[in-house]
Amino acid sequence: MISSTTKSPVDDIGYLVRSDHRVPTLVALTERPRSRSELWELTGVSSSTIRRTLSEFEERNWIRKCGYRYEATQSGAFVADAMEDLLERVETERKLRDVWHWLPDEETGFTIDMCADAVVTTAEADDPYRPVNRFVSLLRATERFRFVGVDIALLEPCKDEFREQIIDGMRAEIIDPPSVARYVLSAYSDHCAEPLESDNLTVKLHDDLPPYGISIFDHRVGICCYERDTGTVRAFIDSDDPRVREWAKSTYESYRREARPLALEPAAE
Repeated sequence: MISSTTKSPVDDIGYLVRSDHRVPTLVALTERPRSRSELWELTGVSSSTIRRTLSEFEERNWIRKCGYRYEATQSGAFVADAMEDLLERVETERKLRDVWHWLPDEETGFTIDMCADAVVTTAEADDPYRPVNRFVSLLRATERFRFVGVDIALLEPCKDEFREQIIDGMRAEIIDPPSVARYVLSAYSDHCAEPLESDNLTVKLHDDLPPYGISIFDHRVGICCYERDTGTVRAFIDSDDPRVREWAKSTYESYRREARPLALEPAAE
């Protein structure tokens, strides 16, 4: 029976989210039976508040009392799972709210829910290099690095660190637009010579790359988000989610198959 205290599903959702302790309490009761005192300690609210909450849950048939403990009913567990999923989705959306328009679209196979556990590092007015610094911290911890995209704004600020990593043995493969490769070789010819001679760095060229960068490290994948009008790095999103890694590897390989070696590019127009 639907409780007479609620008029619609929205009323029940509103009831659950109006106080921070209600969803955690219902979720806790899906895990195992708990006493009122356990729930009071778990949530940090007063004993009278927990008593009222349990009474309201019972009225909705979300829980039942077993001796001195309470446990979720099947319908209560159903609601708890749905609320956890909703809160996780909203939390992910909040995390990506200011950067989602720079992310790959769903046509590429990338979906926002893949970023539930991602680290989102955005450029700030007082610290514009935060995304680059996050990238560098991951670069230092990897032995094999792969990148596809327009990498100037991301790699140029840390070119010395990148060079040293390659000379020290990190294997790297980069897929660049021809214009970027020409610029780098022209502006930093001496800088590039030793990494290219070491055989640890491979550069390939592709004429139609995505407007974002994909970095594949040993244990994480990074997506570099650029301001399309200026080319500046606005955010760097990294994750160890297997779904993100599979998407990144598949995308990278699709461009790699179409790319040509740097040596095949004419030296001058």
